[in-house]
Amino acid sequence: MTLLVPYTYVTLSLGSARTPRLGVSFHTSEVDVRARVIDGRCPYLAFSTPEANVSISTTGGGPVTDADMTLAREIFNAAARYLADCERLHADQPATRKATDQTAA
Repeated sequence: MTLLVPYTYVTLSLGSARTPRLGVSFHTSEVDVRARVIDGRCPYLAFSTPEANVSISTTGGGPVTDADMTLAREIFNAAARYLADCERLHADQPATRKATDQTAA
């Protein structure tokens, strides 16, 4: 069995006459996820590993807009789908793989 090592992958693409594009991929369960409200007015969601941080907050860091509400709902729905997929795939794994995963944790 191949041992999969956790990692964080960060890329920066600079194209001519284009806005730079940053990509951050967390391939690890060692992600710290937190949600807070700054100064009682500005919610944020943060994902952090030792290698990278990604945070999401309101438009311009200001008051919550209708667009911010839409984005928050999309994040919530995507997280629910991610959880359901993880649960389904984990349940489908052979028992030996699950035992190895729990021992490694």
